[in-house]
Amino acid sequence: MKPRLTFAQILNMNFGFFGIQYSFGLQQGNMSPLYKYLGADEGSLPYLWLAGPMTGLIVQPIVGAMSDRTLSRWGRRTPYFFVGAVLCSVALFFMPFSPTLWMAASLLWILDAANNVTMEPYRAFVSDKLDRAQHSLGFLTQSAFTGLGQTLSYLTPSILVVLGMNKDAVNAHHIPHVTIAAFVIGAIFSIVSILWTLRTTKEIPLTDEEQAAIRGQPSGWGHTFAEIGAAIVEMPATMRQLAVMKLFQWYALFCYWQYIVLSLSKTLFGTTDAASAQFREASLINGQIGGFYNAVACVAAFALVPFTRRLGAKPVHAVCLTLAGLGLLWLPAIQSRALLFVPMLGMGLAWASIMGNPYVMLAGCIPAHRTGVYMGIFNMFIVIPMMIQIFTLPLYYRTWLGGDPANVIRLAGALLLCAAAATLFIRVAPAEEPAT
Repeated sequence: MKPRLTFAQILNMNFGFFGIQYSFGLQQGNMSPLYKYLGADEGSLPYLWLAGPMTGLIVQPIVGAMSDRTLSRWGRRTPYFFVGAVLCSVALFFMPFSPTLWMAASLLWILDAANNVTMEPYRAFVSDKLDRAQHSLGFLTQSAFTGLGQTLSYLTPSILVVLGMNKDAVNAHHIPHVTIAAFVIGAIFSIVSILWTLRTTKEIPLTDEEQAAIRGQPSGWGHTFAEIGAAIVEMPATMRQLAVMKLFQWYALFCYWQYIVLSLSKTLFGTTDAASAQFREASLINGQIGGFYNAVACVAAFALVPFTRRLGAKPVHAVCLTLAGLGLLWLPAIQSRALLFVPMLGMGLAWASIMGNPYVMLAGCIPAHRTGVYMGIFNMFIVIPMMIQIFTLPLYYRTWLGGDPANVIRLAGALLLCAAAATLFIRVAPAEEPAT
């Protein structure tokens, strides 16, 4: 029986997620505009987002499996947090100073690889530390820090404008100064938040039996890959069913993040010209509504806890996805800036649920000795849909979708509704559901 942690201890344990998710928020809100500033074609934008899913597909299962087997004086998971955070900070700092498209894309590969080194050992760390009865609180607290980090990352450019920075001041490559400042701030947050968690929260020491079991396992890359393969073959049925839901869910989210600025620019101002003041204004508007839905997610992460405990993670997740899907179907028709915030209520609820409830369903069905590797494999169910989206959307963007970014947002809404339907078919054993 693991010791029951206080709420303050759970907050400290998850604070590192603030910096990780600030970094992800910067990517979601700024990479497509940044690529456009550097001359990218909008129909080919998905290809430039390949770094995230590719590094996630390769890095997270390997690092997850390695962290299960790691024995060091710093712990099993801690070394990965620290190394990943340092690399992330370096990449964030240099990203907005990219003079060419290829340099920005290359730095995104480094940034995403670093985040992926940190991510799954961090999730496994939470599972290691918490008793099963506290899993829902632990993972939904992670979701709250996700909302907080991404809220601030989206809003940082607008906050800097309010504080006096010129929103139209750009460098020689048309990259706004407020975007450059936001990435530098993100570099600082990334390392500081992880250091806070490392200072305040220690891993539970392994027992002599657990250490002996790890030392008794075969070592080497071959055995690491064999462990990943064996885990995939022996994957619990609940986890396989979650994969179907996540196929629709993450394809939709990648569509949204890649094309939301272009959609807003087109529907509100009638242009997608990256050199125009209207495009920069659309980017700021996206930061505001993105900050809003992440703020909603931050609050909703805690508000969803009693509903998840009473009703179970599955129905709560389905409802949240449905609200987000309906909101995105409506979003391209909105001409009023104020009304843009209404569909973001659904997006906020869905984002809170996405970052918490699937892990609640997962944590109850995987064996403890494979927590790291299964968390890494579970991430494959995020990145594979993203890769499918990257290689398929450009094929029909100008034909089926008419070359209109607003239609990509509508597609995202429809796919979220499909994800909600798929959630209802997930069979969660009674022992895995929160107690009523």
